[in-house]
Amino acid sequence: MCVTTSSYSGEIGLINNAEPNMKNEFNEQVYAIVANVPEGKVVTYGQIAGWLDRPGAARQVGFAMAACPRERNLPWHRVINARGEVSKRSTPQGESLQRQLLYSEGVVFNQAGRIDLKRFQWWP
Repeated sequence: MCVTTSSYSGEIGLINNAEPNMKNEFNEQVYAIVANVPEGKVVTYGQIAGWLDRPGAARQVGFAMAACPRERNLPWHRVINARGEVSKRSTPQGESLQRQLLYSEGVVFNQAGRIDLKRFQWWP
C-alpha cells in the first residue's frame, strides 16, 4: 500500500515539472529504495533524495510517494521527515495509520511524537 493522498496539492516541485519519463524514473528509484527498508527501521525523505544524488529534493521524494500506485506493496509508512516525525497528510487517518504500522514494527515515538533517528534510522 502506498500513500495515495498528497498534502502537497497546489505546490510544484522540480520533479513535477520534469518530462514524464524522467519523473517516472525518479519515482521508480524512490520506490526501489523504500522497498528495501527493513521492518522496524525508518528513512527520511531527505535521506532518500541524498542517496539518489538529489540533495535538497526531499519534497520531490514526497511527491513520488504520494503518486505511488495502490497496487505497489511498499512499506510507505517507513518514510518520515527529518525531524523524526510522521509528516502531515491531507487526512488525519493517514498519519494515524502510519503511526500504528510503525508502532506494530517496534518503532517507538517519544512524548513529542518523534522517532529517535539514532536508534531507528536505516543505514544500509
